Amino acid sequence: MASAPSHAAFAVALGAWLAPDAPRRRSLVAAGLLAMLPDIDAVGYWLGVPTSALLGHRGLTHSIAFAVVAGLVAAFLMRRRVPEQAGSRVALCLVAALLSHGLLDACTDGGPGVAFFAPFSNARYFFPFRPIAVSPIGVEGVLGERGLRIFLSEARWILLPAALLAGSAMLWRSRTRSAG
Repeated sequence: MASAPSHAAFAVALGAWLAPDAPRRRSLVAAGLLAMLPDIDAVGYWLGVPTSALLGHRGLTHSIAFAVVAGLVAAFLMRRRVPEQAGSRVALCLVAALLSHGLLDACTDGGPGVAFFAPFSNARYFFPFRPIAVSPIGVEGVLGERGLRIFLSEARWILLPAALLAGSAMLWRSRTRSAG
């Protein structure tokens, strides 16, 4: 898996493009937090749930169905704090944040593949291009040489693209505001 902070950073960058103006900060915080949610399945790792199980790591919580349902539920829960006309943009932002988690994990060089189609299929998938060094479950293994290798990989393949994505969104928004 990619690390939790990298998942959050990439989701916030997506949100820079997708979140509506009105509840932008709230939407970006929600997107960052939701992007880390799929790794709640790591609890099963310590409880003895087999990785290959539907509820194992990179199983149901990494699926498209989970992303859509959890993103829509989160948008529904935010509805009182979001202008009515912005609700669909918030929902899109939150679903995209959750989807990004599985997509990034499918680009890592280790661990089980991602069960994109759970609960209908528990088949696991990776993308052919897998440049991101897999981060361990837990904090052990993130220090030292391996931790540096993981950080550099995530900096190159997740954090730099996220910064460019967010920066381009900020530039676009500033230009469209000044033009209008």
